[in-house]
Amino acid sequence: VQLVESGGGLVQAGGSLRLSCKTSGSIFSINAMGWYRQAPGKERELVAVTDRRGSTYYADSAKGRFTISRDNGKNTLDLQMNSLKPEDTAMYYCVAGTEIETIGEGSWGQGTQVTVSS
Repeated sequence: VQLVESGGGLVQAGGSLRLSCKTSGSIFSINAMGWYRQAPGKERELVAVTDRRGSTYYADSAKGRFTISRDNGKNTLDLQMNSLKPEDTAMYYCVAGTEIETIGEGSWGQGTQVTVSS
C-alpha cells in the first residue's frame, strides 16, 4: 500500500487546514486509516482513525476541532482541522492498516508538515 499526503502548510492560529491522503496498491487489505503526528522532540501521537464500519477515534487534543473522513470509492482519507493552535504544529502522517487497534503497524506515508503560527 502506498500513501501520499497533501494539504499541509503554514497557517495562523485559529485557522483551518484540510489534509488529504491518497492510497494506491493493495488497497483491498485496508480496513483502518488514520493520521499520526509528530512534533520535534515529542512522541508520535495518534490524532484520528476510522475504519470501514465507520468507527472513529480522536485524540483528546483533536476532539471538537478535527474531523476525519474517508471516501472508500476514491480510496482517500481527509482530516479537516479547524481552530488550529501552535501546539498542532507537527509532521502529519497518513497510516493504513487492518485494524484500528494496530494501525501503527501498517503502512505509512511520507508525511506533510503543518505549521501553526501564533
